[in-house]
Amino acid sequence: MPPPLVFLFPPNHHTRDPSSSSRAMELEHRQSATWEGYVNWRNKPALRGRHGGMLAASFVLVVEILENLAYLANASNLVLYLKQHMHLSPSKSANSVTNYMGTAFLLALLGGFLSDAFFTTYHIYLISAVIEFLGLIILTIQARVPSLKPLECDATTPCEEVAGGKAAMLFAGLYLVALGVGGIKGSLAAHGAEQFDGTTPSGRKQRSTFFNYFVFCLSCGALIAVTFVVWIEDNKGWEWGFAISTISILVSIPVFLSGSATYKNKIPTGSPLTTIFKVLIAASINTCFNRNSSSAVVNMVSSPSNLKSIRKEAEEEAAKTSKSAETPTDTLKFLNNAVANKPVHSSLGCTVQQVEDVKIVLKVLPVFACTIMLNCCLAQLSTFSVEQAATMDTKLGSLMVPPASLPVFPVIFIMILAPIYDHIIIPFARKVTKTETGVTHLQRIGIGLVLSIVAMAVAALVEIRRKRVATHTGLLDSTKPLPLSFFWIAFQYLFLGSADLFTLAGLLEFFFTEAPVRMRSLATSLSWASLALGYYLSTVIVSIVNNVTGNSTHRPWLSGSNLNHHHLERFYWLMCALSGLNFLHYLFWAIRYKYRGAGNSG
Repeated sequence: MPPPLVFLFPPNHHTRDPSSSSRAMELEHRQSATWEGYVNWRNKPALRGRHGGMLAASFVLVVEILENLAYLANASNLVLYLKQHMHLSPSKSANSVTNYMGTAFLLALLGGFLSDAFFTTYHIYLISAVIEFLGLIILTIQARVPSLKPLECDATTPCEEVAGGKAAMLFAGLYLVALGVGGIKGSLAAHGAEQFDGTTPSGRKQRSTFFNYFVFCLSCGALIAVTFVVWIEDNKGWEWGFAISTISILVSIPVFLSGSATYKNKIPTGSPLTTIFKVLIAASINTCFNRNSSSAVVNMVSSPSNLKSIRKEAEEEAAKTSKSAETPTDTLKFLNNAVANKPVHSSLGCTVQQVEDVKIVLKVLPVFACTIMLNCCLAQLSTFSVEQAATMDTKLGSLMVPPASLPVFPVIFIMILAPIYDHIIIPFARKVTKTETGVTHLQRIGIGLVLSIVAMAVAALVEIRRKRVATHTGLLDSTKPLPLSFFWIAFQYLFLGSADLFTLAGLLEFFFTEAPVRMRSLATSLSWASLALGYYLSTVIVSIVNNVTGNSTHRPWLSGSNLNHHHLERFYWLMCALSGLNFLHYLFWAIRYKYRGAGNSG
């Protein structure tokens, strides 16, 4: 759509002022030509037809490939670097990686908060990418310079754990990367989704396609990371692995900037957390005041004459204010108290819109909580599943596949399934259901939760077979590879990869669509926070299982250096049962959830 005439022909000061009707038409024309609430990269009004759309989102998709490559290239193999080169114990290495990855995903909440409150998603990405780049430079220099690492050790030289300034340099680099990754995760997906018009069916369909391909591009970066970069780290040196990540995040910055002229950026509207806390506090205070004065109200209502006058007065007041004020909905009525009375302090004054926004946030939180268990199952892909595969035959022809590259199975499957889902499954579902979405966001998340249950059951069955082979071949106490192909492990990877595709893409779109416009970045970052909490929950469950199952006569299920003596299959059955209970919990909330409506999500 061309820009309005007022921009092409500046007003002539020698002519008379236009009539009021002309001014109204001019204002309407200008508003229809701009994206309300959005600006371009120069902080001027974003124009329809020039800013936003699939072209702008395509830059985000390319950037996601580079960004996830930079992050996963190190995260997938970091435990070996810490153990072999920094001489941390296996437990310390594992805990350090878990803390690093969990912190990175939790910091997505900070990135989302800053995007909504003070900056645009555009600026948060650029700032975060520079921070991650600085962290990777530190790690690359440390891996390259021998004097910045602990001394090499062998049979005659004891290994000394990294300490002092060297440890400070290591963890400074790691947590700078974590801070950058968090900011990127909290802003990039929301930035891409903001490019579409959520008020039209075509815009919503394009936005749904964007989220599918966002997960697809995330998997593309992961595929390069867990194959090519892991091989480089294992065979050429870790300085080359860190260097590839550094170059990747550096290249992503000009790629992102090259799309600046096409982006529309949502104007920040202040802290969403302030609004949430203000409404909760105001509702609590007004509830207390209402209870204290309830007797007077009851006495007034108990009088028949007063009842008639109150009703008449209320009807007149409603007639006067119905056009100028909104009425809060009946859901979560407790929060309606925030606008029931005059605030006790001006800072606690709330609008009906703010109350409704907070209601939406509270209603999506149970869905968020139900996805933590799924991500706890996904955490097994980088822990026990890798250890299982390490005891098996990992040869692929003449090629020896490193255990750290095993996530290639779910990654490839996601890359195959994502286009099929978007171009075949969804169009078919739309025809069958005669609805715009075909498969709703909550149905998609539910499918992912069911697949995670199946994945844990398959993992338990594969572990039973693995231990049976170890017993029958007399290799139960041996460290030799079992005569069993690691392709058996691929089954649980495929189911969990499918679960990840359905749930992550569904969650991102669900949170973005349902959340208030002022809180979209923060809400979308909940998807990554769920992943972080899933990692932490996995550590907690393993600790509880070992404490409960270990006593004077029995060894804990998951202790010892030999995996063949573990009861990993029992742990997987436990995870399967917990996932089943979690799914029932999810159904309780999903069935009762009411969507805001397609047209309200612009």
